[in-house]
Amino acid sequence: MKMNAKALAPIALVAAFGLGTLAPHAQTTPQKIGFVNVQAILNAQDAGKQLGDLQKKADAELGDLQKQIQAIDAKGTAATAADKDKRAQLVSTYQARGKAYNDQMTALQPKLSAAEKAADAAIKSAATANGYSIVMDSGVAAQGLVVYADNSTDLTSAALKALK
Repeated sequence: MKMNAKALAPIALVAAFGLGTLAPHAQTTPQKIGFVNVQAILNAQDAGKQLGDLQKKADAELGDLQKQIQAIDAKGTAATAADKDKRAQLVSTYQARGKAYNDQMTALQPKLSAAEKAADAAIKSAATANGYSIVMDSGVAAQGLVVYADNSTDLTSAALKALK
């Protein structure tokens, strides 16, 4: 019996498929994913504390001014000329104080940049020491990026130790 190319084609196809499934496949090592509270690490540093205090002070003062402005606005057409003058003064004060707080925050920027670099280095050190290949900010992840993460994947305390 003579075999021709047409008869061998199906056999060759099955053999190629069979041998292809036997070929070794590259196995990758599992990736270890961790989470860290970046805000806590920044707040542990002097620049982070200064920024937090400044933001609280600005929110309190500007929030109070905003409430006063809104109270006058709520009067609508019933607002007197004195109310309108007071509103104009409040708006001017609000803008001036807002600019002053913005200037103070801008002045803190070099310190904040250094604090961010120190935080990044501490996170990298903690991740490397604990065998993590990916680390995510838990604050960002909690906003819908990650549905569940075991507490054992939290590297915040290790990063805080590496920071000091």
